Amino acid sequence: MGKKDERPLVIVKKVVKGGHAHHGGSWKVAYADFVTAMMAFFMVMWILGMDENTRKAVEGYFSNPTGFKKGYGSGTSPLANGNAPMKSTDNQIKLIMHKAEEKALAGVGARIKEKLDSAKIMLGQAKVEVVMGEGGLRIEMIETGNGEALFVRGVAEATPAARTAIGIIGSELRGLRSPVAIEGHTDAVRYAPGARYTNWELSADRANAARRLLEQSGVEGSRINEVRGYADTKLRNTLFPTANENRRISILLQFTQPRVDSMTVVAPAERTS
Repeated sequence: MGKKDERPLVIVKKVVKGGHAHHGGSWKVAYADFVTAMMAFFMVMWILGMDENTRKAVEGYFSNPTGFKKGYGSGTSPLANGNAPMKSTDNQIKLIMHKAEEKALAGVGARIKEKLDSAKIMLGQAKVEVVMGEGGLRIEMIETGNGEALFVRGVAEATPAARTAIGIIGSELRGLRSPVAIEGHTDAVRYAPGARYTNWELSADRANAARRLLEQSGVEGSRINEVRGYADTKLRNTLFPTANENRRISILLQFTQPRVDSMTVVAPAERTS
């Protein structure tokens, strides 16, 4: 057996300068907890500053939002009847949704205009206008020239130009969900005295003819919620009631989101005692 190695054990410690220890992602969790706690704190302070009725309304809403809205729909709850800032928030949401829908319909109108411009030769003297109005996107097909660009005079028989125009319009409307209303208009030229068929029947029949063509182009019939015949009660050219442009078909792509005009913030009523 050899001698036991009695040399002392030497430990060398190396120090690396200029670097930082790796802490992982634990700090993120701690920071998130801190932010959440601060939000909860400010929520509590906000609620404590409310009057008793409003605090009860907030408590009821967060306990059962659906049932609370239904139960207090006609009552005195500030969240249900608009006596609190929630009214302004609701209006803001509705306004955003309406603006988004308006922008989408404007895009549909632009595509329809582009396609109609490309088909001008096929449309002949038929004139189509696309305008955004208060009720939605209005597409109006107007008689021009000899007055038979869209329908044979005096009857509801659509011309090839009308079929082409409605086919183009329908190709853009069929992929949407917006409800559709169709209006028929005539000029002020009357049928013979005593005739059983009048401009009322003619305007309604032409609107129905347009409805059938829209459905043939792929627009679901369930989306068409109105077919109106106005005869000569809504003239386009009031100076010349018998003018050709008074004979027209209007297709209205209606808004599904209501227009919100007032964005006034309604503050909760102050307590008098």
